[in-house]
Amino acid sequence: MGPRAKLADDLERVSAHLDELGLGMNDQLPVERTLAANLGISRDRLRKVLGVLEDDGKIWRQVGRGTFIGPRPVLNLADVAFLGDHSSPREVIQARIAIEPSIAALAATYATQQDLKEIKRCARMCRKSEDWRGYEVWDLSFHRAIARATRNQVLIHLFETLNLVRRTSSWQIRRSTPGPLPDYASFDEHDEICRGIELREEKCAADALRRHLATVEDRITRQQAT
Repeated sequence: MGPRAKLADDLERVSAHLDELGLGMNDQLPVERTLAANLGISRDRLRKVLGVLEDDGKIWRQVGRGTFIGPRPVLNLADVAFLGDHSSPREVIQARIAIEPSIAALAATYATQQDLKEIKRCARMCRKSEDWRGYEVWDLSFHRAIARATRNQVLIHLFETLNLVRRTSSWQIRRSTPGPLPDYASFDEHDEICRGIELREEKCAADALRRHLATVEDRITRQQAT
């Protein structure tokens, strides 16, 4: 097996192993020694794979701290934690409303067929989720797939940083059921967003995502009023 084929094989193995670990955005990877031992490869080969994943924006590394899932946040973790502690839920959703409809519009222009396939897959998996934890994982993947479809690294990093601020906030929407019901509004809203992107209708995609986030904002407003 040549060097390129060996790297491709190692990349596939490492990616599959990270998926099995179920790590979320900005979760820390095991140390190199542990990863290499689990995979049965040398640390030198592992470092080459990690370099490829970092170049692709799938992981980021910080000297003295470790390696983390996802693209590097625009802000450092201390800044993100500060924003999470000092931002209200309404401020976070308003920031999303200001940014994400434009992301959807660009996705309608630049999304490839593979991007569309992934966006639709995430929407389907949202519908199949049996509990809120599963739904939230796939909902995040849905919005992330839209951001990545823009091919705009600045917007992708802004999206990831804003999402990290949201995740570090201690505030959560209270749920009255174990999981989303079949008529949960976000399901149809996701489908409308998909339709706008697939039809290359920038305004339709942006409007659909704006309506979706407005629904979320309404839930937050009603909960804070109780």
